[in-house]
Amino acid sequence: MSTLELAGHSAISTSHRARTAYIYVRQSSVNQVIHNSESTDLQYGLVERAVRLGWPRDRVVVIDDDLGKSGSSSNERHGFQRLIAEIGLGQAGLVVSLDASRLARNSSDWHRLLELCGLFDTLIADGERLYDPRAYHDRLLLGLSGIMSEALCGRPHKASLSVVCHSDLGYTSKCMC
Repeated sequence: MSTLELAGHSAISTSHRARTAYIYVRQSSVNQVIHNSESTDLQYGLVERAVRLGWPRDRVVVIDDDLGKSGSSSNERHGFQRLIAEIGLGQAGLVVSLDASRLARNSSDWHRLLELCGLFDTLIADGERLYDPRAYHDRLLLGLSGIMSEALCGRPHKASLSVVCHSDLGYTSKCMC
């Protein structure tokens, strides 16, 4: 559990909770959506994570427009574009994804998201941690996570190469770029 969470969610303000919590659900391909429904179910279950963090259920919105779409570019990811717009309009108090780095798989999209979250005081949560992009250490962790994600998912996959992602939620799967 992060220091933010150990401190009784002190990073979460009334202002954050007055805005909407967005749950971002994405799988990289139609094949993954069909054959890895466990991941999709876990992502939809993140609504409960937002509720546990103090958001009323009626201010938790699921964005799942990008199921079956790669995170390598935001060009065709209308859900990601909507998320960026909501953050930029000051509507988002929290963005939740199963793994924070799943939000974007390339540096420009990732860093644009982090910058906007920092500018508009939007927190980011995944299945394990709560991050404040305005805080140096959280920004550092998020930045490294994005770099590693791009490095692992950006290289050509070979049949013998299996990138495995783990989470305390019990989720294990091949990389979901």
